[in-house]
Amino acid sequence: MTITCFIRYEIDPFKLESFKEYATNWGRIIPRCGGNLVGYFLPHEGTNNIAWGLIAFDSLASYETYRARLKADPEARENFALAQTQRFILREERTFVQGVEGTLHVPARDQR
Repeated sequence: MTITCFIRYEIDPFKLESFKEYATNWGRIIPRCGGNLVGYFLPHEGTNNIAWGLIAFDSLASYETYRARLKADPEARENFALAQTQRFILREERTFVQGVEGTLHVPARDQR
């Protein structure tokens, strides 16, 4: 069973570039620590202060292993410190979800 950690961030919309740097850093760190990074998503149109990160794991046990590696990783600690110092994340929520078979990566059909 694959689970996905769905992280919802409330961010300072005036510090979007700082959050983008933070997210880009996770692109190197998360896979190295054992997470399957689905991606980070920035606001584009509409609400300007909500961003998301999605990271998949084989199980909750693999998530716990990942968390331990993350805490020991120097670059991960630096990235957490960046967020605390620059204060671009105002709030963070984590939810664990499971994908529904038959609904993931379904390509669009040509409607001609």
